[in-house]
Amino acid sequence: MELDNFGMDFEDYFPSMIGSLGAEGFIGELCNGFRLLMDVNKGLITFESLKVNCFMLGLEVRDDELLCMLMEGDLDGDGALNQMEFCILMFRLSPCLMDGPKMCTNTHQGVDPMLM
Repeated sequence: MELDNFGMDFEDYFPSMIGSLGAEGFIGELCNGFRLLMDVNKGLITFESLKVNCFMLGLEVRDDELLCMLMEGDLDGDGALNQMEFCILMFRLSPCLMDGPKMCTNTHQGVDPMLM
């Protein structure tokens, strides 16, 4: 278990999920997660859809934090996450699968150019 930037415990369940579901099953679960968070009319995770879903889950997340979440994964600069961007972000944020999360910035610094 690791501490995140806010001093909270974080346990990465992705490796155990991959072990039990297999790679294809794990990607399927990520896609299910995307569909739960997306705006059904746009087929994207937007600021509005993320805000509504956080509220429905009882999470108190500030608007600037929601924007930072979107910026972290938005590779094409449209201000929203498509399914591929969401899956890439989930892998990047898994400390056991990648080197660790990148800090939120206004640019795509630190993003592998092959992913852009």
